[in-house]
Amino acid sequence: MLLAVFLVITGLFVVLGIIFALGKGANLIAGYNTATDEEKSKTDEKKLLKAMSVFMFVLSGCFFVSALSQVLHAKSLIWIGQALFVVSLIVGLTYLNTGNRFKR
Repeated sequence: MLLAVFLVITGLFVVLGIIFALGKGANLIAGYNTATDEEKSKTDEKKLLKAMSVFMFVLSGCFFVSALSQVLHAKSLIWIGQALFVVSLIVGLTYLNTGNRFKR
């Protein structure tokens, strides 16, 4: 049962990563979809979507490691996967929200 949950979440992150990699789905990014047209015109949407795509693929990899714990019956992998997820989340959100990287 836990394997199915991990695989569904992994699949969701992969699908979002593909959508962002194709240059679509900017309206799915919190903060960007509520920005005014003036603020959106100051943002490089292509760079933002590329960064979000990489972020989604990294998060999917973390959940895949957790899913492997169920397949290989290695309890340590679930903790490693979740620790990677938390670290990736903190680093990724810090990177995405600081430094004016996506300003034109």
